[in-house]
Amino acid sequence: MPNIIEITDFHAPELDMFARLTEAQLRNRKEPAKGIFIAESGKVIGHALDAGYTPVAFLMEHKQLAGAAELLARCGDVPVYTASNDLLSQLTGFALTRGVLCAMRRPAPLDAQTLCKSAKRICILDGIVDATNVGAIFRSAAALGMDGVLLTPTCCDPLYRRAVRVSMGTVFQIPWARIGSQASDWPRAGIAQLQAWGFQTAALALSDTAISIEDPRLKQPEKLAVILGTEGDGLSSQTIAQCDYTVCIPMYHGVDSLNVAAASAVAFWQLRRK
Repeated sequence: MPNIIEITDFHAPELDMFARLTEAQLRNRKEPAKGIFIAESGKVIGHALDAGYTPVAFLMEHKQLAGAAELLARCGDVPVYTASNDLLSQLTGFALTRGVLCAMRRPAPLDAQTLCKSAKRICILDGIVDATNVGAIFRSAAALGMDGVLLTPTCCDPLYRRAVRVSMGTVFQIPWARIGSQASDWPRAGIAQLQAWGFQTAALALSDTAISIEDPRLKQPEKLAVILGTEGDGLSSQTIAQCDYTVCIPMYHGVDSLNVAAASAVAFWQLRRK
């Protein structure tokens, strides 16, 4: 049975996770096992539960309780804090457009080598810092044939609330891991690891020497890692120099490039395993 709790005190410490803790505090780098993240909307929370994530507490509008009955039934006696939408907007500082939030335990980190062992097509997010872009890339990666996602040490956390929401829960459906723990681990050491694990590497970048994404050579590698660069600057010259291929998407009407999330969808579709 769900444990329904009417909110009477906005300052109750059990509500901090929803209203007063920053993303960094939720993540809890010092004690990762105690880290949590916030999932928003019934659909996204359902994907997380399907993937084995553990709920800690819910925050939802009164009017959402009936519609969320099946979802809540999956969560035992996890506390469900509830109030009117107006009161919840005052608490969180924003309107709950989807009516329900769920705090969940962060999973134990997946090892990059373990992820790569059986993968044939992966993408690397190199220093991408916008949570919206990260979420959109995860959604494309899951939908368009990637086997996993690796994040460089400076990349945005895929479990930031906005990244989770934009991904529509696909951050729970496709495996991901960090490749390296500090900035110095990328690109030299990281790309060397990928190559040692049997991957050829394709840097998506604007370059006079880049080959078209339609080049038949890109269909030949058994294992291919597609590397996407940060917003604005793209990939560093050091990263590009270490990769087996530099790849570009042909453009028309004088457009020089696409947003990294849009470019990822084109690349994943074209370079997926046939």
